[in-house]
Amino acid sequence: MEVVALSALTVGVLMNRRNLLVLALLSALIFSPVGVASAQLGFSEPGQQDPIAQLLTEGRQLESDERWGEALTHYEDAARRFPKNTKLKQRVLITRIQFDLDRRYTDSSYTTSLPRMSEQQAMDLFSEVILKIQSHYVISPNWDLLLMQGTQDLDIALRDPDFLRVNRIQPQTGKVDQVVNHVRRVLSERHIKDRQQTQEMVRWIGRYTAHHTGTSTAPVILEYVCGFANCLDAYSTYLTADQLDDVYSQIEGNFVGLGIELKADDGSLLIANVIPKGPAERAGIKAGERIVAVDGQSTRDVTTDRAADMLKGEQGTYVQVTLLAPDSSSRDVAVRRERVEVPSVEDVKMIDRKSGVAYFSISSFQKTTSHDVDTALWKLHRDGMRSLIVDVRGNPGGLLTEAVEVADRFVEDGTIVSTHGRSARENFDYKAHRVGTWRVPLVVLIDGDSASASEIFAGAIRDHRRGTVVGIRSYGKGSVQGIFPLRVVKGGVRLTTAKFLAPSGQAISEQGIQPNVTVHVTAKPVDGQFIDNNEDDPVLKAGVKTARDLVALREERLRSEAKSMEQDQASNRRSSRRSSVSW
Repeated sequence: MEVVALSALTVGVLMNRRNLLVLALLSALIFSPVGVASAQLGFSEPGQQDPIAQLLTEGRQLESDERWGEALTHYEDAARRFPKNTKLKQRVLITRIQFDLDRRYTDSSYTTSLPRMSEQQAMDLFSEVILKIQSHYVISPNWDLLLMQGTQDLDIALRDPDFLRVNRIQPQTGKVDQVVNHVRRVLSERHIKDRQQTQEMVRWIGRYTAHHTGTSTAPVILEYVCGFANCLDAYSTYLTADQLDDVYSQIEGNFVGLGIELKADDGSLLIANVIPKGPAERAGIKAGERIVAVDGQSTRDVTTDRAADMLKGEQGTYVQVTLLAPDSSSRDVAVRRERVEVPSVEDVKMIDRKSGVAYFSISSFQKTTSHDVDTALWKLHRDGMRSLIVDVRGNPGGLLTEAVEVADRFVEDGTIVSTHGRSARENFDYKAHRVGTWRVPLVVLIDGDSASASEIFAGAIRDHRRGTVVGIRSYGKGSVQGIFPLRVVKGGVRLTTAKFLAPSGQAISEQGIQPNVTVHVTAKPVDGQFIDNNEDDPVLKAGVKTARDLVALREERLRSEAKSMEQDQASNRRSSRRSSVSW
């Protein structure tokens, strides 16, 4: 089992909740607080549309366009701004189900297994998944609630064109209403006490639904397999074979793809970043260009999620993309899909040589991160580093153990993070070690997209007063997930197994890390890219100023200590002479 502390991962695309698609290409993978009290309460200025109504209208448009990833991001951001609004919460749940369904039914590793799967194989898979939920999930499962949530998945699936097409079912809305309503009545009249009763109920639902809709039982049971895992929380999910491979690729820091990061934008795929030394860079593709067609098919004719999937493929194959430059000129480029190494430590540089201020960013915590941090530290040390800025803005998380290792490079002793789960094996205090500690003055930059493992790192630095945290409150994702491969099929489940606490004992979930120095910005660095002009990046500018101040304070303290030591030595010499005379 891999232990991760990261933001929501999706299929062959690990997806930032701001719809940054780091495609397996990397394919890599969640709100800004509203400062106006009236907006937080859901009120609007006279003559203006109710902001919640406007958000719902915008979301419904994304749903009608079947842009499920963008709709989910939109509703999640809105629910973050208006956490008490039940309509927004409901749309989050519905679009998450639809998004997961859409991903699965455009995933060949999932759809090709359906025709071959028998009822018993589907039940064996369901049994394995719910056993893992019962054994590892952070709280005891409520079987009644999970069955109701699974039925919601089934209801949506039975109306979905892709589900109907793949499973060769004729659309029959009236019949679906009848079947689903009957299942819900039966569930409301029963109290399911244990895992065995849950299995029996799902087998009955599968047979009953298959009989009345003309499908086989396996696809019905699989909706409960996926529904059970996906409804536990925003971070737990069922993983198809390809999705599981993508998760491991992110952890390992390499993947097969084009080497670009994409952002869905107005019917096209905006290239937010080109990974150095990747195939896209060699093909001359640049950040800021848009992909408007893939192999001749316009990205406007399909959802952005599907357009992104079209870019994926086997190593060594080619894909043709039509690019639209900022000046509106277009060109076609053929790019070979290759294995791409993704650096987690980037922009290693002396940002202010005169003051000795060094800088690097950590984009995620993967298996190589602590090693990469060591390499960066020694390089900067040779370059004259006197203070250091570590930028974890936009970092969605990663491996918990790597976040602990990086924090351990700067914290001498004490607890770095504590995890607490339902079982005793999930309770653990991760401690710092004095050996190998760097004592360089430290500044950590965070923002609202710094989540999970990056919050572990920032929280440890802040609570141990080891450095100064600068920016705005972090995301607030204080839970740990485990990746569990499955035996029955190639696939897995990602389950929340524990919550984590900062060294101060503060829970991170929904609270985040509050910075020592708050810097409000009207706009972040463009698409997460480093901006050399500090004036364009107020958080970095504040970080550099703080780093200079820390250097000045340290040098003043060293001068004071040296002066005090000289005075003590002089006093000791005078005392020694007086003692000699007296003797």
